[in-house]
Amino acid sequence: MQTWLPRLSQHLMWSAVALLVYVLSTRMRRERRPPAAAIAWVLGLALLPYLALPLYLLFGQRKLKVAQQSRPAAVKADAHWAAALLGSFGIEPPSPAQVRFHADGERSRESLWECIEQARTQLDVCTFLIGDDSFGSDIIERLERQARRGVRVRLLLDGFGAWLTPRRSLRALKKSGAEVAIFRPLFRGRRMGPRNLRNHRKMVIADGTRMWAGGRNLAAEYFVGRDGRPPWIDLTFDVTGNVAAVAAQQFEADWSAARGTSGGPVHVGAEPVTGALVQFLPSGPDQVEDTAQALLVDGCFRARHRLLAVTPYFLPDDNLRTAMRLAVRRGVRITLVLPEISNHRLTDFVRNRALRELTEAGADIRLVAGMVHAKAVVIDETLGLCGSINLDRRSLLLNYECAVLFYGAEHIAWLARWIDALASQGAVFKSKPPGLMRDLVEGLLLAIAFEL
Repeated sequence: MQTWLPRLSQHLMWSAVALLVYVLSTRMRRERRPPAAAIAWVLGLALLPYLALPLYLLFGQRKLKVAQQSRPAAVKADAHWAAALLGSFGIEPPSPAQVRFHADGERSRESLWECIEQARTQLDVCTFLIGDDSFGSDIIERLERQARRGVRVRLLLDGFGAWLTPRRSLRALKKSGAEVAIFRPLFRGRRMGPRNLRNHRKMVIADGTRMWAGGRNLAAEYFVGRDGRPPWIDLTFDVTGNVAAVAAQQFEADWSAARGTSGGPVHVGAEPVTGALVQFLPSGPDQVEDTAQALLVDGCFRARHRLLAVTPYFLPDDNLRTAMRLAVRRGVRITLVLPEISNHRLTDFVRNRALRELTEAGADIRLVAGMVHAKAVVIDETLGLCGSINLDRRSLLLNYECAVLFYGAEHIAWLARWIDALASQGAVFKSKPPGLMRDLVEGLLLAIAFEL
């Protein structure tokens, strides 16, 4: 008894300290966490404080301190509900743009090459990774060529994705005069901060006037295929107009955060263009609110007859899952398209609880053979969304993401036709009651899925 009592007291002391750190840090940062994530952290800190406390200090922070609170943007009285909502978060209002979608990898590659070649003064590239393949080598060569021509070339890579990018490619790029920055490197001592915040934004911006963006990383599997396999099903687009200048401002902020410097103004020579309205949507820890999450939840309640969505990974939090279920209950047709087997098998296993719930409510869920990596949403005939945002907790609540909202009827109709056509190729998801063991494992994994 004298042996284990001191050990128990020591364990209780560490548990109390760990829980105090959690409570104080959460209160000071005013962080709102999904209930499952909060419960998982509290249980871990109470039962295994020696392991959970270091993990919490490294990975537990969800929102960063915003240097300057975003002021609500001026919104017209008759503005679309999405523009009004995002305007209240300080996001730039919609503006006219010329838009082209690329469902085909070859077409997307051609547009990407055009965007790179058309840059005359500055070329900004933000991507999660560059592939160790012929496509990645081609990208590097084109960026090198532009840098040697005198174009200021900047490449921003995520800290995790940088490990998947060949070092020789980055060295060659720097040698040509281009600049390279790594966003939150995993194993670098300076500028310590939470290491689970990943930059998942994908955009290439030429002179602040034209942008190529969407779901594709710069690797062969997204464009031309690899090892004899066809390319993944994905979506990108290019836009010309003020939206590219807004995206350039976001890139400047990300670049400054990665370099630890203060961002400067972005000078662009964009000429006014005509076209349907589009709006740049940034989402992530650098925003005061969870912008994409708020938009999707609001969209579920405002939808009148249809909500179409395609995503590679489906792990919504309780708020979005409830909003989607209630939308189905009141008669909204929800069509959700997923890959039958994605490149992350763990998410395929865990997603089934949410899929069963939606199917039982009446949603139409389709599983497509082959890897589907596209991310798009259509709400009625009034709003379309396409970009890097997956419908999972990490993407909506942790990652730095971006998308473009489309308000024009032609663009919305294109996205709707594409999602419907893809859904027609998929098999209907059939809900089956889980066994006891599967139900327990799903619950356990869902408790930690927010941080993974």
